[in-house]
Amino acid sequence: MKEGRKRIIRTVVAALGLTALLALQPESARLVESAWARGEASHGPAVRKLILSDQARRYLQLQYRSYPTEFMGCMIGETRGSAVVVRRIAPADVEPNHSTATRVVPHQTCEDAGWSGTVGMIHSHPGGERCWYFFPGTQVASSDGQSFAGQPYPVDAIMCGDHVVWINRDMAEMQLKLPADTARRAFAAWER
Repeated sequence: MKEGRKRIIRTVVAALGLTALLALQPESARLVESAWARGEASHGPAVRKLILSDQARRYLQLQYRSYPTEFMGCMIGETRGSAVVVRRIAPADVEPNHSTATRVVPHQTCEDAGWSGTVGMIHSHPGGERCWYFFPGTQVASSDGQSFAGQPYPVDAIMCGDHVVWINRDMAEMQLKLPADTARRAFAAWER
């Protein structure tokens, strides 16, 4: 019973935090968000598939295991029809004190940090918790959903351990399973 109350309290606190965050959101981001909502922004064909290269997958798995705080990366690649192909993930410019277990804030954009060809942002949720863009059972965007609405990229993603949750400009949320880390399991068995 206590766990249920804690979960409800966390959800309410998150919603209140989101409301405060939206009040502080720059006007330009609000204009971009409302343009997307009205269908006025040109965003090409809807992305239906996210493809991560082997290098991008390895980078994500290494970063996820290495840090107890959220990490953020710039997905570098290209859009091919209705697919986004991510060739590599470059580290976002994040100050160490701007990354905690529940949030990460970049110092500058991927382009300002020198990364060209950015097709989206990706960040992690340590422990694989709260990996969604809408609060479960609602159409209420989480802070991740609100953040994506203010970005110019075709996709956004959250690393959640063995899978990636991602969203497109139609605000359709999807999942991409990552293959099991067989090398890590083999090494762990060898250590015993």
